[in-house]
Amino acid sequence: MKKGYFITFEGVDGCGKTTQMKLLADYLRDEKDLCVIETREPGAKGLGQKIREILLNYDGEVSSQCETFLFLADRAQNIDTIVNPAVEAGKIVLCDRHTDSTVAYQGYGRGLDIEEINMLNNIATRRRKPDLTIVFDIDIQTSMERVGKDKDRMETQGVEFFNSVRDGYLKLAEMDPDRIKVVNAARPIGDIHKDVIKLFDELD
Repeated sequence: MKKGYFITFEGVDGCGKTTQMKLLADYLRDEKDLCVIETREPGAKGLGQKIREILLNYDGEVSSQCETFLFLADRAQNIDTIVNPAVEAGKIVLCDRHTDSTVAYQGYGRGLDIEEINMLNNIATRRRKPDLTIVFDIDIQTSMERVGKDKDRMETQGVEFFNSVRDGYLKLAEMDPDRIKVVNAARPIGDIHKDVIKLFDELD
């Protein structure tokens, strides 16, 4: 495979997306002999790790606008320094959260203007879209049980907030069904992994 791909993993906290990303990365390296780059938003290597620390652990007031711009700054750094160079070199880039997280969390969850978020996402990404986005869908009660008691700043939001985020993801999938695929994340890890492999194999 000479063509590079950019695949993003999305869903509410506790949905299992990080586990599934790691499983796919191992599968592609071991079974397909492909070069795979793993990254995340927020918190890609270098500057992104500093931004992640502020976003998830700052104990003072953070306005919704400020929160959004911090995510966008991290995203621009990730796209310019990690994603674009790797994809252009024919590598597979797997990213834990990307633009759809900002629309779901800050748009549907915080109530910010979604058209403005889409415009800002386009600026931060230079209009690069993922080749595939997998949303791991799970009910909020189960997701919160999985997260447990040790929560970061974003994970401490209430049930109503996370229900809005989940609904946002499902609406995004309805609007862009060619790119965004929804997977039932309430099943055994192995069954979900098989679905993820199938979605990768269906890429052009």
